[in-house]
Amino acid sequence: MHSDLEPTRSHTPVVRKAVAGLVLVVAAAVLVKVIIGIVTAVFWTVVVIAAVLAVLWALKTIVW
Repeated sequence: MHSDLEPTRSHTPVVRKAVAGLVLVVAAAVLVKVIIGIVTAVFWTVVVIAAVLAVLWALKTIVW
């Protein structure tokens, strides 16, 4: 056996854990923002389609 090998650390340094936590927080914030954007886009698309259908229904009811 070689006794001149460098000792390995059994735990992650505190700074590395802090950076990893910060990366997780930033990634979660970006993901939440993207999900909210997608939900908002779908919502407004449905609202516009409903408004167009309502106008068409109203015109059909009045004209025909």
